[in-house]
Amino acid sequence: MSKKVIFFEVQGGSDKGPDGYRKDTMPMVHALERRGYAAEVIFYDFDNQQAIFNYVLAHGIAYVSRINPGNLKHESAYFSMLRQLCEEGIIAMPHPDAMIGYGAKDALVKLTDTSLVPNDTFAYYTIKELFENFPSSLAKGERVLKQNRGSTGEGIWRVALVDGGQDILHTTTKIKCTEAKDNHVEYWELGEFMAFCEKYIVGDNGMLIDMPFLPRIKEGEIRLLMLQDRPIHVVHKKPYDSEDAFSATLFSGAHYRYDQPEQWQHLVSSFLMQLPEITQLLGGYDLPLIWTADFILDTTSDGHDTYILGEMNCSCVGFTSQLELAEEVAEAIISSILAAHTSIA
Repeated sequence: MSKKVIFFEVQGGSDKGPDGYRKDTMPMVHALERRGYAAEVIFYDFDNQQAIFNYVLAHGIAYVSRINPGNLKHESAYFSMLRQLCEEGIIAMPHPDAMIGYGAKDALVKLTDTSLVPNDTFAYYTIKELFENFPSSLAKGERVLKQNRGSTGEGIWRVALVDGGQDILHTTTKIKCTEAKDNHVEYWELGEFMAFCEKYIVGDNGMLIDMPFLPRIKEGEIRLLMLQDRPIHVVHKKPYDSEDAFSATLFSGAHYRYDQPEQWQHLVSSFLMQLPEITQLLGGYDLPLIWTADFILDTTSDGHDTYILGEMNCSCVGFTSQLELAEEVAEAIISSILAAHTSIA
């Protein structure tokens, strides 16, 4: 084929290998080339955005976004360029609004009518909303606050009352806060902590998600790695065994185990059954190329196991520990291109 699959990256960031690329990008490029498809990596740069847009329009057939938004200084401009490319017929993997819809933490709030997310899950977009609503939420039990930005557990706080059994909380109420980044504990007054959290709310796509703490996180978080609508493996992430630990990140000492989807058949079947509804509730866009859904075990009122969705990620999900998956990703990219051409014809 004459036109190329364009992989977008950005210069710098902790996700790069010695060659300056993400470690999982070039394996995908080479897998496409082995199948006769031209592919190229372009480093997005805000100052050269128009030239990049023109080049992709002239030479590209599809793009694959491999940029962690946390590494972008001009995130909204990047998304705007991607939308323009989509409008001009470039095949999106994924569409920028799908990136936002699946990747933003408030996706959870949009799914509270499903069995996947507790209905007492809330989003705060202003510091005023946080001050007005979080105290009454915390009074009902231990909570988790999650910022929309960040990675490796940064800005995800488990919040509990130092002295339980309080129906009405005040700004001076003492709270215990554990950050998922490294499971360290801090003690605050409630008002001071909420004021501290304003930094998570300001700026593009700033928000905080407030959801109940699920104590069975101690048994591990279950991550489905999805290739469009197909689970390709499951990562069981068990937090470090200590009193306050609840983080399932490698940095915090969690233990990872890689399983086949068949080993989690009940979870996989249930999730796939609800996937059409999830897709519709999150905007109706094509599923991202590579994305994840993280689950935590909970117990129903009649004593049965259930799985609660903790978050989804699709902006730049890596698979550096299993680079052989690049072959399957390349096949999915080609299938999407062929399907798009068939629908146009």
